[in-house]
Amino acid sequence: MTIPASRGQLRASFLRWALFVVPTVMALGFFSARLSGSGPGNSWFDALAKPEMFPPPGAFGIVWPLLYFAMGIAFTLVLTARGARGRGPAVAAFVAQLGLNLAWSPVFFAAHAMTTALWILVALDLAVLVTIALFWRVRRPAALLLVPYLAWIGFATLLNWEFIRANPGAEGAERAAPATTRFEI
Repeated sequence: MTIPASRGQLRASFLRWALFVVPTVMALGFFSARLSGSGPGNSWFDALAKPEMFPPPGAFGIVWPLLYFAMGIAFTLVLTARGARGRGPAVAAFVAQLGLNLAWSPVFFAAHAMTTALWILVALDLAVLVTIALFWRVRRPAALLLVPYLAWIGFATLLNWEFIRANPGAEGAERAAPATTRFEI
């Protein structure tokens, strides 16, 4: 005989999952960006012409943690919806879109492959749309938490396109070699 869980038990289960999932999603995003040398301070990126629509660099440090936090909460809502129809595909879609998300920074900032990065973003846009649709069937608040993320990556897709247009020839370019001093004795 199974007894339905009380509201308190469900809340405790959600909190336990959230305490693991949210920091994990946020850490994965942080390490993907950090290990790829994303943003200012990357000599290749600093040398690129910035499109007019490029926001102040500090905006990324504010927006991405908020988005990763919301993504973690949304994912937790779906993970804790045990027995919900469509939960498995929704979880798989989230993992797939997160993989695409985490792949973008190394491709753009470390490999300097702006066109490949653009295609990753196009795939990410589609994957997030699918994830939102699948989350909607499991837990609507989880789907709604992903809408700002979809808007931001849509903007990122446009921004990536503008970087390609503003920087012909920068595709795959190597970082400038550090200056050397030659001494003759």
